Amino acid sequence: MTITDDSLVLRVAGRPVGRYLTRPELPQRLSPRPCLHPVTTLSGTAVTELSPADHLHHLGVGVAVPDVEGHNFWGGRTYVRDQGPTELDNHGSQRHTAFQLRDPDGFVEELRWVASGRELLRERRTVAATELTDTAWALDFTFSLTNITDAPVSIGSPATNGRPGAAYGGFFWRARKEATAPRVLTAEAEGEAEVHGSRADWLALVGGTWTLVFAGATDTTRRDPWFVRADEYPGVGSSLAHTDRLPIEPGGTAVRRVVTVVADGTLDRDEAAALVRKAVSP
Repeated sequence: MTITDDSLVLRVAGRPVGRYLTRPELPQRLSPRPCLHPVTTLSGTAVTELSPADHLHHLGVGVAVPDVEGHNFWGGRTYVRDQGPTELDNHGSQRHTAFQLRDPDGFVEELRWVASGRELLRERRTVAATELTDTAWALDFTFSLTNITDAPVSIGSPATNGRPGAAYGGFFWRARKEATAPRVLTAEAEGEAEVHGSRADWLALVGGTWTLVFAGATDTTRRDPWFVRADEYPGVGSSLAHTDRLPIEPGGTAVRRVVTVVADGTLDRDEAAALVRKAVSP
């Protein structure tokens, strides 16, 4: 991937903590889209990966959806019912239109979701970086998807298309891969098998020297189950289409907000919960 001048740097207390790429130069098969990478802790530890060898279409932090009316905005193969993962020429792209606001600690962006020469959705994305402590900060990420067509547009996932346990699609964070898989925990459970597909106010991914704590920041977002991977690769997402497709009527808008605590060190449950309370406004 080429980093061009079409990027900005997020800062917390004057320190760079993330680079936002508005026009990543990617092959169409990877569903080109803006993303945050690298994202770092306040001490400078990178906690994202960009196009790793195991999944070239995993792009740091962003919004990725494998099925928007049959168009792939996730990248890679498409899961086809009764057929499995299949190479299809159905990839869409998220196109940066403009910044409505652009500050050192955040931005408001307009995007167009385009596939087969047709715009399906228009997105407003709001991202803000806030200092929490001298070792932790929060990334506040809101996206609003508006159907600008004259017919319903529905969002699906491999799970809604027949692949159990694969309800990925929505906010997604591809985390740093290390020799040892990260711990996964919520207030009530621990381990990938226990947490994946569950609903929880927050979810922590604990690496060797860092912790990411993801929290749904609205009632609607908290109703979406978590998609979690730790052993195969480290990644966390909030599922827009877990068991059923998510329809968006003409002129309608789907809005989600996820706040992620990015911390140096390995947090326990109480520490993670305390930082989430500080990061998520009532």
